Amino acid sequence: MTVSIALAGKPNCGKSTFFKAATLANVEIANYPFTTIDANHGVAYARTVCPCRELKLDCGQCREGVRFVPIGLIDVAGLVPDAHKGRGLGNAFLDNLRQAKAIIHVIDASGGTDIEGVPVPVGSHNPLDDINFLEHEITMWIFGILKRNWERLSRKVNAEGLKIEETIAEQLEGAGVTDAQVKTVLSRLKLPRDKPHVWTDEQIIELSDMLRALSKPLIIAANKIDVAPQEYIEKLKETGAMPVSAAAEAALRLADKGGAIKYIPGDDDFTESASLSQAQKAALSKLRALMKINGGTGIQKCINDAVFNLLDLVVVFPVEDENKFSDKKGNILPDAFLVKKGSTPKDLAFMVHTDIGKGFLYAVDARTKMRLGDKHELKNGDIVKIVAVK
Repeated sequence: MTVSIALAGKPNCGKSTFFKAATLANVEIANYPFTTIDANHGVAYARTVCPCRELKLDCGQCREGVRFVPIGLIDVAGLVPDAHKGRGLGNAFLDNLRQAKAIIHVIDASGGTDIEGVPVPVGSHNPLDDINFLEHEITMWIFGILKRNWERLSRKVNAEGLKIEETIAEQLEGAGVTDAQVKTVLSRLKLPRDKPHVWTDEQIIELSDMLRALSKPLIIAANKIDVAPQEYIEKLKETGAMPVSAAAEAALRLADKGGAIKYIPGDDDFTESASLSQAQKAALSKLRALMKINGGTGIQKCINDAVFNLLDLVVVFPVEDENKFSDKKGNILPDAFLVKKGSTPKDLAFMVHTDIGKGFLYAVDARTKMRLGDKHELKNGDIVKIVAVK
């Protein structure tokens, strides 16, 4: 599992409820700032179609043709303005962002918490004010890492003839920034690469902001739609934010786990058990009404959007027997891998095992039985057998 997504936002925005809903992990949830001090790590899932239905097979790996592929989810400490200067738990928050490939920025759509995350009457704070500060904090965190050693690095680049892109990438390696991302950003900026000592703070901040957007792409989850004024929800949707109710999703998953309902995460409805009490039915009818308005709770949509759109990943299914779509033990479609769009069978081979990647010869499309070379581009839902030298 190489994909990790961070849940970020100010205190009391509902990050921990989102985390619990997505992972069913036991985390402390309370209505006061900095309930989450140390990052919570859990396993969430991207939802995709399992090929078993199409192949008329019973794989035992999915729920009614819905396959869930594991990803890492990190619920980090709440962020407040000027976290990059050390306010609140800023340093801990930013450190926990290092391993994240993308960010789900959870905001309180109800307007029931101020910019610091302190509870206020619902509707009294404009949630639109919460959108931009997270990006600014991450940008300034990256800028701080660069600025700390900029003069020394600049002299070193000039004295030793080093490439500025490699020097920057080395400095930001711990922040999750890659060489390719630095090269991409520098190709867009018209900065004198051989004279980094003349770059202004404003130019380095612009560089940092572009690196943030590439290395830490984010989407906005407008949480608490179950209590938010409709006016706020509509305004947030206009910005591209995704309306979600983490509390509703948590309730549905727990009810499904307890057998009260049958609910597949990401569905827009559920089936009730015949033995429910009137009180249970009344509570579930409220959840159903919310789901009908919004097409579900939004939690699974949010995770899928981060995985498949922000990170541009596809799901492929490696097998050992292309005729039975199974591994050596006969398990049908036993594994599902998330790979970058444009990945090749050889890339997949390395993900399965380094030795398989090194010994890669070719792959076989299990559906068509056609041979695939190491340049072939894998598509979402591909079932692939890898042939390698042992």
